[in-house]
Amino acid sequence: MSGLIIGLPSKGRLKEQVEGWLSDCGFRLDTAGGDRGYRATVRGLPGAEVRLLSASDIATALDAGEIHLGVTGEDLLRERGEGLDARVMLLRALGFGRADLVVAAPQSWIDVETMADLDEVAAQYVAKTGRRLRVATKYGAQTRAYFSAHAVADYRIVESGGATEGAPAAGTAELIVDITTTGATLAANGLKVLADGVILKSQAQLAASLGADWTAAQLAGVRRLLGVVEARSRARDLAALVWPAEQDAPAEAATERFLAAGASRRPHGLLVGDQELFDASAALGEAGVGPITVSRPAYVFEPVCAAADALATRLAL
Repeated sequence: MSGLIIGLPSKGRLKEQVEGWLSDCGFRLDTAGGDRGYRATVRGLPGAEVRLLSASDIATALDAGEIHLGVTGEDLLRERGEGLDARVMLLRALGFGRADLVVAAPQSWIDVETMADLDEVAAQYVAKTGRRLRVATKYGAQTRAYFSAHAVADYRIVESGGATEGAPAAGTAELIVDITTTGATLAANGLKVLADGVILKSQAQLAASLGADWTAAQLAGVRRLLGVVEARSRARDLAALVWPAEQDAPAEAATERFLAAGASRRPHGLLVGDQELFDASAALGEAGVGPITVSRPAYVFEPVCAAADALATRLAL
């Protein structure tokens, strides 16, 4: 298939957030077969085919090269194992779908606050019972890597098929590794996050598969998508100040210092960051320049897209 294939979440809160993000950027997702369909197109991104999948299936498909782009949680991508960065490239963190992957122990373990404490308790547990501590998790690969990095060896992983946070209370594990957003569910189940037990601060990522079959046309589709996304993001923190054309000379002199802070010239005006907006307006007023109007751009496009260029380099296209 010659078109760009994109994997997007098919259900849940992440699906709603992705659709909201695309809509805010000016794209519209049209699902074939209504809400129950599993194929879609993106209005504004010609030639792209969307496959609606579970977040975990998107991570798998990116790793296997079955899709070109996908939006899924970084926690799910990292669970694909070592060497992920050679197979999948993270193009852009999206700012939603946030969750921390953490190591949590019972609150009653008052002497266990760090991974070093856990290592001591694990060794004592083996000596006392002849068995290793059980860690309930759906994130075996990241758990093993993190525990190894902290020299914790006396444990065994119990694959969690349900509500992981309930495993210690149910007696099926001594501690857990799981994702959390507020920590409230962990606390409600009598668990605490270790002080150095945050394995990953995850969020939704726009990612590209390095193992997929790519063409120049598909890469151009990625560049178009990223260009719009970045232009929209860039515009959120900027304002355009415009002054009368006949006052260009004093206005440019009054705003010279703001250029060093990231502002840029526009015809009879200045594009400035929100943090400098009032200072720039005051400087113009002190120079007798006015009236000054302020508007908010919907998009601010730049000629270069660093993420797309980096992907092109990795793909040798």
